[in-house]
This record gives sequence, structure tokens and C-alpha cells, in this order.
Amino acid sequence: MRIAFMGTPDFSVTVLKALLKSEHKVVCVYSQPPRRAGRGKSLRPSPVHQVASENAIEVRTPHSLKDEAEQEKFAALDIDVAIVVAYGLILPLPILTAPRHGCLNLHASLLPRWRGAAPIQRAIMAGDTVTGVGIMQMAEGLDTGDVLAEEQVPITNSMTAGELHDELAIVGAELMIDTVNRLETGTLIPRPQPEDGITYAHKIDKAEARIEWSRPAEELCRHIRGLSPFPGAYFEYEGTRVKVLNAEVVDGEGRAGELLDNELTVACGHGALKLTLLQRSGKSPMAMKAFVNGFPLPKGSRLG
Repeated sequence: MRIAFMGTPDFSVTVLKALLKSEHKVVCVYSQPPRRAGRGKSLRPSPVHQVASENAIEVRTPHSLKDEAEQEKFAALDIDVAIVVAYGLILPLPILTAPRHGCLNLHASLLPRWRGAAPIQRAIMAGDTVTGVGIMQMAEGLDTGDVLAEEQVPITNSMTAGELHDELAIVGAELMIDTVNRLETGTLIPRPQPEDGITYAHKIDKAEARIEWSRPAEELCRHIRGLSPFPGAYFEYEGTRVKVLNAEVVDGEGRAGELLDNELTVACGHGALKLTLLQRSGKSPMAMKAFVNGFPLPKGSRLG
């Protein structure tokens, strides 16, 4: 199969690498334009862009696909299918219909639950015990196309968004290879998404990252894990911002935000949390004991 791959972040890289090892041919890669990053603010290509360049594959980085000339360039690739994984641009109808088998999208949820931008984070924050990956035939709506294949993945009580991201990427890559193979042999059976159970995974807002200790401990624990490692839920103490990257629910009661001991057990609106992995600005993440050795937070303190 002649394939165009369209993706940008690390999640997409796992799928691209699997396709490059397969019998299929990736003839072109589309990715978001290079962004300025680092201290020097130099232009940095996306992770997908870097991998494609290392494998001598043509990379295209248009700011939009709405331009007719850009659409004609895409159609001229004469591909069997486009594989889309966290690309970041809207695909207009002329792009969706140009490949012989259309465009397939890998989405990090079990559709129609968690359509949209942040399915991994929202699944953890909502307390879901299972999620997965799905491959759909792309349509003009937001994640509305028929599902061609899916695979479930359990969410454990300690799993962070980063850990779930990595597991879903691996499962998704394997599922994509199987799906492309079945597409070639004509054995895929599309399944329309049901109207019931639709939820939207809205983009994470920076304001959500501040920890509100008045919330129940169980809810806050999911919130912390859902935002770990990025953007990272945080509190402030004496002018210092501290990210909490993992925590566990424990017994304890007190005023919301009060430290109940010298080992970072914090009272919440109901119950308490033990903060197990933390990070100050400019520092590496640290386990609780190492963190308090360098940045003591004494019993009775209130975390803002």
C-alpha cells in the first residue's frame, strides 16, 4: 500500500516507525511546521518530522490544507490511504477523498466516548477504568467516522496520563498495521458510532492545573494523574510553584490544604492525599522523601 502519514507529536512517532518497518511504503509525511523552542528560540521540527527526515522521506509542513494548490499536491501523491495520528490540522473534503481508501485516523479512546483533543487526560480525570484506541474512517465531523478496529486498555489506580499515553501508542501502532493489512485484503467491516455515550475531551486549559484542595481526595488524585507529566497539576507555597506528578489517597482529615504530617499528607475537602512525586521549577521530578529533604514542608502548613 502507498501511504501518506500525517502526524506531529511523540504519540504519532510510534505508529510511523511501525509503518516504516512494515511491507507498506510511506511515500510522504505531513507534519505541523517547525516551532520555536529552547533557550535560543530556534526553529525545531516536530518529532514526526525528525523521524521522517532520518529515513529520507519527503516532509511537507503546510500551515493549512484549505488551499487548492496544496490539495492538488496531495492528490498527486497517488496514494492508497492516508494515516492520520494527532496531526493537528483540519482535513477538508478534497483531502479526505483523494486517497483510494480515504483517510484512517488513530484515536486514543473507545469512540464515541472522548471525542476531541484530550482523550487520554479526560479518561483518567473522569475515573474511567478502561479506555483504548480506535481506528476510524475519517469524515468531515469531529471524530465521527465509522470505526474499523479498536483495542481496549485498562486504566489502573496509579496510572498517569504519560504512562497511559505510552501504552496506547504501542497498542495503537500494532492495531494500525493490522488494520492496513486488512484494508489491503478487503476484510474490514466498518461500524457506525452509536448516538448514545458521546462525550467530548475538551483541550486542557492551563487554569485547570491549579490544585483546589477543597475537592475530594479521590477526585484530586485522578486530576493529578490526568495532568502528569504535562502540564502538571500544581500548588504554590511561599511564592514557589510545585508540580505534583503523582499522589495516592490515604486516611486523614483536616482543613483543606493543611499538611497533616512532615511527609506531604495533605487534607482535602474529603479525605487526604499523600504526594508521592513532585517537581519544582528548573528541577527534576523527585520522590517525596528526596523532595522534602531539599524543600521542607512542615506539618501544619497550608498549601495555596
